Amino acid sequence: MNTPCAGCHEDIRLPFEFKMAFQPIVDLNTQQVWGYEALVRGANGEGAHSILSQITDDMRYKFDQASRVMAIETAGALFAGRDLRLSINFMPNAVYEPSACIQKSLAAAKRAEFPRRNLMFEFTENERITDPAHVQRIVETYRRFGFWTALDDFGAGYAGLGLLARLQPDLIKIDMELLRDIHLSRAKQAIIAGLVGIARTLDIAVLAEGVESEQELTVLRAAGISLFQGYYFAKPALMALPPVPVIGEGGPIRAAV
Repeated sequence: MNTPCAGCHEDIRLPFEFKMAFQPIVDLNTQQVWGYEALVRGANGEGAHSILSQITDDMRYKFDQASRVMAIETAGALFAGRDLRLSINFMPNAVYEPSACIQKSLAAAKRAEFPRRNLMFEFTENERITDPAHVQRIVETYRRFGFWTALDDFGAGYAGLGLLARLQPDLIKIDMELLRDIHLSRAKQAIIAGLVGIARTLDIAVLAEGVESEQELTVLRAAGISLFQGYYFAKPALMALPPVPVIGEGGPIRAAV
């Protein structure tokens, strides 16, 4: 049986309240909503920075655990049995022992009757990874539990192709700065084409996040990307699933059932 590790700080109280917003991830190959990302928000819908800026080192574990549980339990109610993936951001530096630190997430999934195969955990390049071997252990552990793993903000932050080669997650989310106005930049188009080719060779899915215009979408579709997230499709909704009104190629995008 797994036991909590010494660094888990279970006695820490969070000095703030928070909620979750959900933003759809769409698959334009199937014309369906593929899943939703859970995003931290303040109690009244304030942006993520209003919460993340208050987190100190001693409360990092407590917040990471609490946000995972809230995301899973809320999504379990909102998804109502539909076959949708839930993407959750986590802090690698808050995971002390992967098998122990995942137990509350597993318990929440069991309570919510949420299948493990539909849980995806994102770690971001924007959090400094001081111990790549530790992050690799987390990814390997999560894979054994049946979760998806994703590298968020790929192309920005503290690491890049070297981290991709070491971890080989199930999915990479290309940073929005590489996508912004891509229809106007041959350099960005060449970089995206290269990344898509690398991912295809490694059997890694690619998601373009932060898409805001039809011009960006057209170029990214031509590059072979089918998974998308961004304001062009829908803004996040607080404790709710927003509608996806955009019409894609072949008909309306709809929630998978």
